[in-house]
Amino acid sequence: MAHGDPFIEIIIPNWNGAKMLSHCLDSLEKQLYKNFSITVVDNGSSDHSLTLLEEDYPNVKVIRFDYNSGFSVAVNKGIESSEAPWLLLLNNDMEVPSDCLQNLATSIPLYSHCDFFSLKMLSYHDRTIIDGAGDAVLRGGVGYRLGTLEPDGERFSNDRDTFGACAGAALYKRTFFQKVGLFDADFFAYLEDVDLNIRARRLGLQCMYLSKAVVYHIGSATTGSKINEMTIRLSTRNNVNLLVKNYSFPLFLRFAPAILVYQLMWFLFCLKKWMVKPYFSGLYEAFRMLPLFSRKRKDILTQFCKSDFQILGNLMVTAEREAVESIMMRRRGLGKNNFFLSCYCKIFL
Repeated sequence: MAHGDPFIEIIIPNWNGAKMLSHCLDSLEKQLYKNFSITVVDNGSSDHSLTLLEEDYPNVKVIRFDYNSGFSVAVNKGIESSEAPWLLLLNNDMEVPSDCLQNLATSIPLYSHCDFFSLKMLSYHDRTIIDGAGDAVLRGGVGYRLGTLEPDGERFSNDRDTFGACAGAALYKRTFFQKVGLFDADFFAYLEDVDLNIRARRLGLQCMYLSKAVVYHIGSATTGSKINEMTIRLSTRNNVNLLVKNYSFPLFLRFAPAILVYQLMWFLFCLKKWMVKPYFSGLYEAFRMLPLFSRKRKDILTQFCKSDFQILGNLMVTAEREAVESIMMRRRGLGKNNFFLSCYCKIFL
């Protein structure tokens, strides 16, 4: 790692992830590019994460919380304490190939018009499968990692513009956060990066997917599974919070059919997974937070004019079309039917 002023600072939030964190940090020690530093923000871990960092990784800067502050608060603290001109956010369940940071450093001057970048995420367990290749957004108020569960191939081997980045593996210019602001701590976890992407695109900032900057992602390592009561509750709550905060009334009316379709599909999914109780818990929490996010929306409305929301809406339609096409390709590869998605595209896109 750099001994002087690093060009890239890596910020890793951690909560009871000692085994994964060790693997991630070991992979970073093997980087060909050396002008970087690492900050781990520990969210009150009760395992041996802090002992591990102190004994085995003395060059890693550690910020400690006495409790689980959530993803947003943790990474915000890391961002606020950072000094490098570029900040790489990484989940602790990542393996980073030795040429990853070198490819990031090479790409930055090539795309000087971009303020943030999305890395290429492959499955840790099957490295021929995409875990995410840039983030799109659904107008129903959630994000979608493009290419998820699709085989890697030529389609993912070229750099391209993308709506936003998954904060589990994203590179941001320091000035990005000066322009856009930090992650919204009231989200706690889930969809906070979708909110950040929307805010950035509303300001005209651009994101580039970097096909050669690869990481391998275990996925859902902290919460234990992709579908559990916490993920359902927080996803439901934050979906509503995101809509309330970021949609003007005309934009909400414009997207109302797509929002209703998404909400119905999400409820049916929760019903199928026997997760109705956390679903309604999330709705109840969103209702209690309605005054807070209404005030946030009011602040946004005072800063932007009607045309800004029109431009954002057009960007979101394009992004959703890309997301639905990606979902259909994945389902097609699995031999599944796309009838309802095809109808949705014809009616709403």
